[in-house]
Amino acid sequence: MQHVQSQTGTNADPAELEKFSQLAHRWWDPHSEFRPLHEINPLRLGWIEQQASLAGKDVLDVGCGGGILAESMARRGARVTGIDLAEKPLKVAQLHLLESRIEVRYELASPEEFAERHAGSFDVVTCMELLEHVPDPASTVAACAQLARPGGRVFFATINRNAKSFLFAIVGAEYVLRMLPRGTHEYARFIRPSELVAHARAAALAADDLTGMTYNPVTRTYALGSDVDVNYIAAFRK
Repeated sequence: MQHVQSQTGTNADPAELEKFSQLAHRWWDPHSEFRPLHEINPLRLGWIEQQASLAGKDVLDVGCGGGILAESMARRGARVTGIDLAEKPLKVAQLHLLESRIEVRYELASPEEFAERHAGSFDVVTCMELLEHVPDPASTVAACAQLARPGGRVFFATINRNAKSFLFAIVGAEYVLRMLPRGTHEYARFIRPSELVAHARAAALAADDLTGMTYNPVTRTYALGSDVDVNYIAAFRK
């Protein structure tokens, strides 16, 4: 689905930024609305590490929010920068560094604007759960590609668009299981893997891997596998 950029020229939806800003103070509470992020983080981190060893690498986390993944990658020895357009989550991320004593650099910036100043600066670029919240996902993909060095790796995590994903990611997660606040996701903004690959190809990225993530409501556990019907992670190479 085609969306237009905001009138300010920034590829961001003010309502989406406000949505996450309102919950920012609960970002590091593993029993809060961000519990799913805490639970899937080890899986995603391990998968990224398998694809691209993080130690000693320059890594950028686009849409870093409160810094859960950014700190985890820094713990693995990466030099991590996190960017986001929501001020409150970024402040939470910066404050959490005082507690964790991890070294991460945070900056209030859009990927497009950041790419103009830091093109080709990163070995690894991660963009998790952001594409389904921006007006123009193709623009974000292109910026992430621009930020990566030649031979660098770019990772995206997002949600497929089909009847099953509507049932699981919206009806199930937001209304039945109440894992996420109602209104967290908008079905029309979900992105099919074929669409993501097309955006990536247009940005001169080559697809390396596509892995699905599933949730078992009985055991309350997440797993990686071949089922990309709902949540999936994609790896690309510049």
